[in-house]
Amino acid sequence: MSAPSKKRVSDHVMSAPSKKRVDDHARGAPLFRLALIAALACASQPALSKAAGKKGAYGAIALERESGQFGYVSAAANSRTAKIEALKQCGQPGCEVVVSFSNACGALAHQPARGAKGYFTATGATQQEVQTKVLRLCADKACTVLAWACTK
Repeated sequence: MSAPSKKRVSDHVMSAPSKKRVDDHARGAPLFRLALIAALACASQPALSKAAGKKGAYGAIALERESGQFGYVSAAANSRTAKIEALKQCGQPGCEVVVSFSNACGALAHQPARGAKGYFTATGATQQEVQTKVLRLCADKACTVLAWACTK
């Protein structure tokens, strides 16, 4: 027979936490609260940025039909400013705003065979959608998208 093992009683008994250990946990509580507040603030950030992004999201495309000169804006604070800036970018006395949009995309296409009457515009939710729409409206393989802009 083997001799009984000698185990210390303290090996199986849980001791009370030391004073130092309790103090460490107490000091960590404010840091935990701060980390929790920061995490919640970060989690709500996308919702805040989406709401802020919708305000002031205006765009416009201006065109001078005879010369084909155009201008566009996609990040104006309001509709009037978008139109004025697009007209300035167009830079010709005969420029006119042909499409304006808010929280969307706009596009301008041209069918060369129709000359000054061969311009088409569309609006849509995405760049792909607006380009598809404007080319469908133009309905000619020679049509080209001259300009597109998205406020999002």
